[in-house]
Order: sequence, then structure tokens, then C-alpha cells
Amino acid sequence: MALSLPRLDPSTSLWNLLTTGTTNDDGRCPGLITREAFTPAVYKMRFETGRVRESLGETSFYPYVEIGFTITDHSQKFHVPLLCSRFSYSPYRGS
Repeated sequence: MALSLPRLDPSTSLWNLLTTGTTNDDGRCPGLITREAFTPAVYKMRFETGRVRESLGETSFYPYVEIGFTITDHSQKFHVPLLCSRFSYSPYRGS
């Protein structure tokens, strides 16, 4: 699944795209961003869920899912799983 990771610039209230990636067969996107670039800030991940459903010959109620989150301690490991079906989704902070 294609995804993107922008960060909110608090001085302009604009989102700046940091990186993009594609999940692997395990649903993860290792190396999406370096620890040094993952500074304390507000971020959002955009998952292109509709494209995945289209590739399976299905329709999706959600063409994409955006999850906003705040990083306060960038030294921690972060895992942002997204469970989704055609008509629902559920994000959570993983371990």
C-alpha cells in the first residue's frame, strides 16, 4: 500500500511532505524516515487504501485514510498500524 508522511509546519500551518513509501508483504514500511528526521512535531500518515482495493477488483468506501499524531519523544520506536476493510478502518499505536 502506498503511503505518505507529511509534517505540520507550526509557523505556517502547512503540511510539508517528508517522504513516501510502500508497505511490504508484512504490511510494514521499514526505513520510511530516519530517527534524526523524526523530530517532535505533528505528523499525519496517508494510506492509499482505495488503490489497494481497486487492484483487487473491489470498491472501497474510503479512497484513503489519514491518521494524525503527535511525536514528543523521537527517541522512541513508533509503529502506526492500520487495520482496514472495505467499509471500516482502525488505527492504533503499536509497540
